[in-house]
Amino acid sequence: MSGTEYGSIVLDVLVGVGALLVGVGVFVGMLALAKTLTRLRVTLDAVDQQFENIGTPVQSALSHVNEVTKSLENTAGTLSSTADLTKSAVVPAIVNLGATLGGVTAGLRRFVTGKERKSGD
Repeated sequence: MSGTEYGSIVLDVLVGVGALLVGVGVFVGMLALAKTLTRLRVTLDAVDQQFENIGTPVQSALSHVNEVTKSLENTAGTLSSTADLTKSAVVPAIVNLGATLGGVTAGLRRFVTGKERKSGD
């Protein structure tokens, strides 16, 4: 065997050992990643449990808010209807009151001035 033959065998062995070390390094890295992901899963399970525990009170509070909103909406609708009815009842009365005051004013003016009503007046 010559020196070049030993050199190629040593090169092949060293390349094989290097590939083995790379494989072992990747294996160790994947084990560390597996541990990290396991801890993450446990943490996320705890968070999910906490969300389940607060889900019912939050849903109840939102239900109450929804009921209050509906009640306020109904109240606003009723107030709007009441305002429309009041307006339709008061406006004619104010117009009638204005006409009455105009007639009383004209009557008082004639009474005070002593003028009789003429056809053009």
